[in-house]
Amino acid sequence: MLLVLGRRVSLSFVKRVIPQDPVLLSNPILQDFRTIKFRVIHSGTVFASATRQNTDTMPERRPFVRLPTDVYPVNYGLCLKPDLIDFTFEGKLEAIVKVNLATNQIVMNCADIDIITASFVPEGGEEINATGFNYQNEDEKVTLSFPSALQKGSGTLKIDFVGELNDKMKGFYRSKYATPAGEIRYAAVTQFEATDARRAFPCWDEPAIKATFDISLIVPKDRVALSNMNVIDRKPHPEDDSLLEVKFATTPIMSTYLVAFVIGEYDFVEGQSSDGVTVRVYTPTGKAEQGKFALEVAVKTLPFYNDYFNVPYPLPKIDLIAIADFAAGAMENWGLVTYRETALLIDPKNSCSSSRQWVALVVGHELAHQWFGNLVTMEWWTHLWLNEGFASWIEYLCVDHCFPDYDIWTQFVSADYTRALDLDALDNSHPIEVNVGHPSEVDEIFDAISYSKGASVIRMLHNYIGDKDFRKGMHSYLLKFQHKNAATEDLWDCLEQASGKPIALVMSSWTKQMGFPIIVVDQEQTKFLLCSISLGLACVNHPPGEDCPNWMVPISICTGEDPGCTKLKVLLDSPETTITINNISPDQWVKINPGTVGFYRIQYSSAMLEGLLPGIRDLTLLPVDRLGLQNDLFSLSRAGMISTVEVLKLMEAFVNEPNYTVWSDLSCNLGVLSSLLSHTDFHEEIQEFIRDLFTPIGLKLGWECKQGEGHLDALLRGLVLGKLGKAGHKPTLEEARRRFKDHVEGKQILSADLRSIICMYFSLTLLRSNLSHPLQLHKQADMQEEKNRIERVLGAISAPDLIQKVLTFALSEDVRPQDTVSVIGGVAGSSKHGRKAAWKFVKDNWEELHNRYQGGFLISRLIKLSVDGFAIDKMAAEVKSFFESHQAPAAERTVQQCCENILLNAAWLKRDADDIHQYLLKRKAPPV
Repeated sequence: MLLVLGRRVSLSFVKRVIPQDPVLLSNPILQDFRTIKFRVIHSGTVFASATRQNTDTMPERRPFVRLPTDVYPVNYGLCLKPDLIDFTFEGKLEAIVKVNLATNQIVMNCADIDIITASFVPEGGEEINATGFNYQNEDEKVTLSFPSALQKGSGTLKIDFVGELNDKMKGFYRSKYATPAGEIRYAAVTQFEATDARRAFPCWDEPAIKATFDISLIVPKDRVALSNMNVIDRKPHPEDDSLLEVKFATTPIMSTYLVAFVIGEYDFVEGQSSDGVTVRVYTPTGKAEQGKFALEVAVKTLPFYNDYFNVPYPLPKIDLIAIADFAAGAMENWGLVTYRETALLIDPKNSCSSSRQWVALVVGHELAHQWFGNLVTMEWWTHLWLNEGFASWIEYLCVDHCFPDYDIWTQFVSADYTRALDLDALDNSHPIEVNVGHPSEVDEIFDAISYSKGASVIRMLHNYIGDKDFRKGMHSYLLKFQHKNAATEDLWDCLEQASGKPIALVMSSWTKQMGFPIIVVDQEQTKFLLCSISLGLACVNHPPGEDCPNWMVPISICTGEDPGCTKLKVLLDSPETTITINNISPDQWVKINPGTVGFYRIQYSSAMLEGLLPGIRDLTLLPVDRLGLQNDLFSLSRAGMISTVEVLKLMEAFVNEPNYTVWSDLSCNLGVLSSLLSHTDFHEEIQEFIRDLFTPIGLKLGWECKQGEGHLDALLRGLVLGKLGKAGHKPTLEEARRRFKDHVEGKQILSADLRSIICMYFSLTLLRSNLSHPLQLHKQADMQEEKNRIERVLGAISAPDLIQKVLTFALSEDVRPQDTVSVIGGVAGSSKHGRKAAWKFVKDNWEELHNRYQGGFLISRLIKLSVDGFAIDKMAAEVKSFFESHQAPAAERTVQQCCENILLNAAWLKRDADDIHQYLLKRKAPPV
């Protein structure tokens, strides 16, 4: 599953480095050397030290017991008959089960379902009717009681039941759509991960309890019916000639959370992969053309994964389908992958470049799951990261294969790697592997740790092992555990056997504890320039009585002589070290972590940092390393380890920067700083800084696409002009106003890549009294991507009298339930007034919002977007107090992370605001 988705640091760890891998020196005769000293600091206490005394531990977890193993399923025979008018469904289950131990009861998962009758037929015996159904609603279980013991052996469990097609975007639910003629209708669709198959049929809803499925659907004859497998029979229903009974082939053995069925009105486009798999992309009626790009990606992706894993895709078909109301980005149901419309549909004329890239990544992510997650499944949700971390890494490998011009691995660092470091720097982060019990706890771990940190440590591991041995180990893992379940240690064993390296020892330090090391680097220069690396477990600010964290850290080093070539590799696995590099001239810089692959932060000495600045200005440092250097410093400034002024000085060195992703990361960090300084009376000064930094690249790019430009140029133009407009750059705003006027009058149609930012300028400069025009455009938009664009525009409105209208609109029928969160979040991020208004709106409408999302991950996202930008201590107390009296079990950790972030923001502002102000004033003062 893909979500449409901080900082933990402490002075703790000084470690000696013992070279494990060969030292790669260009000359065995030592001539010139440099010494670099390394010190490792644990990420937890430095970044979080401002908040440690105010941070509570997580509440005690609810008791939970997994299902008993005395009875388990072998095959589910399931027939469902949804009513698309009354929003109910009838179900019949005939499950072949194995009784391992004689018992007079069967315990299954069941939620929001009423069982009508239940019975058990022993193989070759008489039917035994159940005498009672005991629902344990809090644990989402039902116990079926029988008058006598069910004897050891095989039998058939029969259950008739009814349920509701709910509107919560989970389980078996209804999704609203409009026909081409404008009539409102509903589809019946599913979303079962993590624990919602039990809302569609009684089942053993745990990933390790696998079975095969024979599914039949009774549906209106004018509707499309889809499930995991291909259709093997379609016949009129004997009792109603307006209905069809559609029967699907038997599935492979699989987990319940991967079962899926969809009933609705759809068109499709079809293709076939080079290895013979039929691929279809289902779209809303009349929009088949919008499925062609995703089809192109899918047809390329399946053979890529077949080759990479050296294991064939095991099903005869795969369908990708766009669902109107869908909470996540997409869901990897085996053979029937469900998507938000914006994650699958591309209009050739009206979709922007970033949307195409997003669709490519999401398709790559979900199709990777067909092997890694579906064929081999985690044993329990503790190992969720095996699914999501791996898919979040290999989606980039796939897109790099399909679209090499995207420079996608540099984008990975900005989109996933730094995002994971930010969250993992908090005291209220969690390890990649986190014990999960009660279903209410599962949604909490669908976050940037499981996805983005998981992907980042897999990337680091891949780099450490090398691609050849990594692929060999992955092939072994998939073959050994296909159609079975596995734990993290099983993957380490296979990779260790393939590579001969201590994978389990190295990786357990990254998956079983939260946080990351900070490597503090210094250098000593003698007549033989010497490089010495020392790390240490200083445990500064570490809580007494706790063991200091320790990491096995793969380290790489490059130099200015050849920035693209790793000069030396070591595995840091003991307290301190000294490393020698030869043939380094005095004017050459030394860079730690080339490629920004290792999952850690780096703090260079002032002299080393000064030496790296020319590599930024003259672009000899690779883009990914320019990005990583800036992002590390920005993070360290928030932690109070360096002054924010030092970061601003570094940012000014990027004046010649041409790379989209580097600018994107700069833009993001300046956005964080701008939000922080909105709490001061010198907010305009940081806007001026942004204008000065972005104006040269804005002038170079201009507004019109030039011959020979590609995907990244389109992304960069939209980013830069958008940043300039938001910072109040008058020439940019005036040109945007002119282009918007021409667009409205039909003189010049706006390109899709510039439409969002020009509309945003419209909201910033023209919308002062009413919303009638953008709301009319929203109503007329036929493409969900366009509706989302307009929703982002509305979220950016800062006029106080319009903000409340935008918030009210967010909860209206005109906004898809999954998009309400981003509209409210947009208001919260638009201005200081918007932040306050959005938080008040969330509090005033909490009951409706919480009921709408039923404790899923969207509620966590709503909370984070609404309050993360505050920077006043008392707001942390207010947020904490509100959620103590308004429980949101699935968002408990998110609430604590938000409170911690607010306190960190407040400490940052108190510590650096005056220095930042003085620096910004000094910049614009005339020279003396």
